[in-house]
Amino acid sequence: MVRARKPIDLGALHQASNAGLCFICEMLRGTSGFEHEVVAETDDAVAFLDRYPTLFGRTIVAPKRHLEAVCGDFSQAEYLALQGLVYRVAEAIRKVLSPERVYVLSLGSRDGNAHVHWHIAPLPPGLPLDQQQHHALMHEHGVIEDSNWERRDFVERLRVVLQNEIL
Repeated sequence: MVRARKPIDLGALHQASNAGLCFICEMLRGTSGFEHEVVAETDDAVAFLDRYPTLFGRTIVAPKRHLEAVCGDFSQAEYLALQGLVYRVAEAIRKVLSPERVYVLSLGSRDGNAHVHWHIAPLPPGLPLDQQQHHALMHEHGVIEDSNWERRDFVERLRVVLQNEIL
């Protein structure tokens, strides 16, 4: 399903991303204003819904420790374990939403959102080519409009799939 997008205040989003507080660490501490809907968790990592999704179901996977290098801060075993969670969440999203494709990418930099994390972004079927790939991921084109019940239903279905998977 192609969803409508609403504009987002990019200046405020950029300011928040480099204001000195790590949104992932603050979320994990339970800091007010940094709440996110957690969909999966291991001893070392967490998966949660993006608060400003450009695609419905966009989910973030991050290590619980504040690490900044996409691979350099991990041992090979730690990296592969984290990627195992990325894979399981991406597969669960694929099963729940039946997207045309699932994008998986790491974004952020030392200047903003330094805590390393991976975005899992399901591309809905039927989206015109000029609205796919980079265009679909960019906040400059707005964020999707969804309802609380749609997000809750998605999270519940995603958790069921994840719980029923052989991990």
